Amino acid sequence: MKTSFFSLLLLLLVGACKPQSEEATAAQGQVKDSTITGSDKDENGCLASAGYTWSKLNKECVRMFTGLQLNPVDQANTEDETLAAYVLFSEDRKQAEVFLPNQESMVLTRASEGSPWVKNDYQLVAWKGFIFKKGETTLYAGDGEIGQKVTGSADPEAE
Repeated sequence: MKTSFFSLLLLLLVGACKPQSEEATAAQGQVKDSTITGSDKDENGCLASAGYTWSKLNKECVRMFTGLQLNPVDQANTEDETLAAYVLFSEDRKQAEVFLPNQESMVLTRASEGSPWVKNDYQLVAWKGFIFKKGETTLYAGDGEIGQKVTGSADPEAE
C-alpha cells in the first residue's frame, strides 16, 4: 500500500514540474520586453514618461511644463494641465516656442522688444501676463508665472 501511495505521489510531483510550453514562454518574453525602462523614447530620444519632449528652439529634450503655463480661455477655471499650452523663450527672448495640447510645437519670432511674437496668423502677446491668439481670437491666457496657476488663497484665514 505504501509503495502505491508513494508511486502516485511521485507521479503527481513529476506532472506538476512539467516545463512550460513554447507559447507560454514567448508570451512572458513579450510582457517583459514591453516594460523595459526607457522604452517610450520618441524619435529624438526624449523620454516621454519622464515628461520630456523635443524643443525645436533649444534643440534638446525639455520639460515643457517648466515654462509659462497658459490656460484655455474657453475653460478658464479648469485644473486640467493637459489642456494648457506652455511657452519657452530663447535666452535673448526674440523667439518663443509654444507647446499646444496634442499638436506639434511652433516657434514664434518677434521683430523688436515690445512687439508680439508672431508666426503666420498666431501671436503671443505680453499683456497682463501673456495671451496666445490666432487671428483676433484669444485661445490661451496666463498670468506670466512659471508652472501651475495659483487658485484661491495661500492664507487659510483669508477664505
